[in-house]
Amino acid sequence: MFEDLFIDRGTIASYLAAPLLYERLSYLRHCAKAGARQPTLRKIAVHQTSLVHFLELHEGDRVSVVQVEVAADQWSIPGGRRSRRSALPQARQRFLGHAVRWLSFVDMLEQPDAPRHVHAGEVAVFEAWMREELGWSEETIRGCLSTVDCFFDGLDEREVALAAVEITDIDREVARWHTRDCSRITIHDYSQRLRTFFRFAERRGWCTPGLAEGIMPSRFHPGESLPKGLARDEVVRLLATTEGSRPADVRDRAILMVLVAYGLRAGEVAGLRLDDLDWEDETLRVRRPKPGRTHHYPLSRGVGQAIVRYLRELRPPRRERTLFLTLNAPLRSLSGAAISHVVRNRLDRIGITGKRRGPHALRHGAAQHLLDHGLSMKEVGDYLGHRSVAATSAYAKVQLGALREVAHIDLEGLA
Repeated sequence: MFEDLFIDRGTIASYLAAPLLYERLSYLRHCAKAGARQPTLRKIAVHQTSLVHFLELHEGDRVSVVQVEVAADQWSIPGGRRSRRSALPQARQRFLGHAVRWLSFVDMLEQPDAPRHVHAGEVAVFEAWMREELGWSEETIRGCLSTVDCFFDGLDEREVALAAVEITDIDREVARWHTRDCSRITIHDYSQRLRTFFRFAERRGWCTPGLAEGIMPSRFHPGESLPKGLARDEVVRLLATTEGSRPADVRDRAILMVLVAYGLRAGEVAGLRLDDLDWEDETLRVRRPKPGRTHHYPLSRGVGQAIVRYLRELRPPRRERTLFLTLNAPLRSLSGAAISHVVRNRLDRIGITGKRRGPHALRHGAAQHLLDHGLSMKEVGDYLGHRSVAATSAYAKVQLGALREVAHIDLEGLA
């Protein structure tokens, strides 16, 4: 392996003689199989031996993340590596990433237990009830679990048990969301989810009866906030950032084209698979976890061309059937969070501020574009995968063209 990465015989001999030869080689072969190129493999090999040197590692050792960070700091200072200059922050982060992934791969990294509140058992029963009895979608279940876990984390800080919870404890936790400058809709949803849990907890006898009825979600007026979608000229500028031949530009253009054309959620784009593209019938199949449905869309020419370019020029032949993969080894499916990062990063480039900073901004923009072209709320809702027209109404709160017409009305001295 080292003979393929280095030319100098002395360098090859030093890598072969360093401790943990098997552990280092097994990870390098894994990365090569995952699609890593030789320059990346050379960096990984260098970082491995540097880490072994700094931490004096031998077979059977266990390493904490803190120790790896200390080694990264040592490597970053002048003289800590084969350079007279200090390492850039990006170089240190790359060293740290290579070290942590290698140690995790060979099971040498100590994984600290994730802190969990003392009511994990009750939350697990609640999760099973939502899934098996109510039949809620996974997206809805995750939202409820996140709320309940956050609530219990706050109780643990004050050492309050579920059986001893009073309405003042619930009000205190809800008030914490007010201090975070959350919208009234967010606080309303938080309270509603807590009420759902406490109704379940009361039936199970876990808490004092009557708590659920005492939770009063904050009021809000539907449509009280302004639309947060991108204007069409902003979408054009966003797509213009991908006009290039760099791997990131080719892949990101295909992602953005799908988001812009179909108004999908980040998780829906991350869930696209090669089998979802029917080139003969020119259709795209989209699985929607939130409503639990599958939709078929006509594959537009622009979207199809962007995806074809990505498949031909960039995506390597892999066993994974997921459409979009990471650019760097180890190659893996792109997550919904990574899709959101792609959009936010591109929005930063064109200076878009004060709006939604993720794929939902494109979803809002797609909905408004369809409404502006005369489609009904029902038609737009079907296109976006909504269950009801009420869900679609959030995308059509203000028609700026209509407001401009109102602005020109002669108020006959009333102003």
